Amino acid sequence: MNPILARFQDQPALIDEGWARQLESHLVKASVLLDTAEKAGDSDDFWRDGMSWARPYVVKNGILHVPVKGVLLNDFPYAFGDWATGYEYIFQAVKRGVDDSNVKGIALVVNSGGGMVAGNFDLVDRLYALRGTKPIRGFATEHAYSAAYNIIAASEHVTVARTGGVGSIGVVVTQFEYSKLLDDAGVKVNIIRSKPDKMEGNPYEALSEGARERIQERVDKFHGDFVAMVARNRGMSKEAVDSTDAHTFMAQQAIENGLADEVGALDDAITAFEATISEGDETMADLTQADLDAAVASAVETASASARAEGAAAGATAERERITAILNHDNAKDRPKAALAAALDTDMSVEQAGKFLGNLNAEAAPQTGAGAPEGMLKAAMIGSQNPNVVAGNDEETEMSRAEKTLAMVGGTKAKG
Repeated sequence: MNPILARFQDQPALIDEGWARQLESHLVKASVLLDTAEKAGDSDDFWRDGMSWARPYVVKNGILHVPVKGVLLNDFPYAFGDWATGYEYIFQAVKRGVDDSNVKGIALVVNSGGGMVAGNFDLVDRLYALRGTKPIRGFATEHAYSAAYNIIAASEHVTVARTGGVGSIGVVVTQFEYSKLLDDAGVKVNIIRSKPDKMEGNPYEALSEGARERIQERVDKFHGDFVAMVARNRGMSKEAVDSTDAHTFMAQQAIENGLADEVGALDDAITAFEATISEGDETMADLTQADLDAAVASAVETASASARAEGAAAGATAERERITAILNHDNAKDRPKAALAAALDTDMSVEQAGKFLGNLNAEAAPQTGAGAPEGMLKAAMIGSQNPNVVAGNDEETEMSRAEKTLAMVGGTKAKG
């Protein structure tokens, strides 16, 4: 038997039945490629030279394309074209993309009927934990079923090709029994056990009711975990996910039942993704990473000095955590300048800053010579019961950015 295919025998799997017939042919090809990859030798450098054919890392226009194709395997650090992809490879690629300053967004490019239970849930938890570090979107170029759907659902947005489909949220075990075949051939297998249930589920004898119940218990447990993960990642109830009954759904059906967000061709969807990333870059154009790092370092140093003076080293750590949490808050993504001001110019807690930022409009991309429309600040002051604060050219010297912003939303009394 194919050594990779043997991993699935009598083991729970996340595979759509429509892809079962393709499983063996995919793994025959993968086994040949695996021999070639293993002959290259092992190394601590996952991304070493000469392995790009088995561990692709492709960045186009700031978007990292991570393939999730073919049969999905545990303990398999490779991506072999349309044939097989390892969970370890997927995580390493996404992690590298998160750390790569040239990568602005990550695209999971999916076409798979599923794979192994082992390793899948851990991978999905890791991908979910990376949400918010950089935009991660999933694109089902055709199908994202079972194990593949669990992976694509961990992204922030799921696009499905018009002819594609998603779903198959369920678990299966295939148990082979050859007892009658052996009897007909006159072959008898004698099994000597230390316990009655040892080696239950073997192919040489009929499956006992006790063995069937225990296998079913495992399947049900994994199914419950699968449903819970999809519900969390898609913002759905467990009941809604479970009611899909392991069916597969065409693109528009998936939109209607909450398993996907958009229907579109890969090229068009990726282009739209690139555009959203570009807009984000423009918004942040006047707030460079160097500026941000310098400001945070300055604030942390100030807090550290204060903490040392008070004999409380914990002060610097607490301040660093507060600043970082505010800057990484979901409501800060479209309001970077206001978030920086709230973090550095106020004593607001993370919760207070989050609520404050949530009440602000998203910051527009800066334009040369652009400024606040005439009368906007004055009107905001009147509306916030701070009529004595009036916009003017000297306003920057009268109060900090954070104080002005707070005043504009009626949060505090402006100084000066």
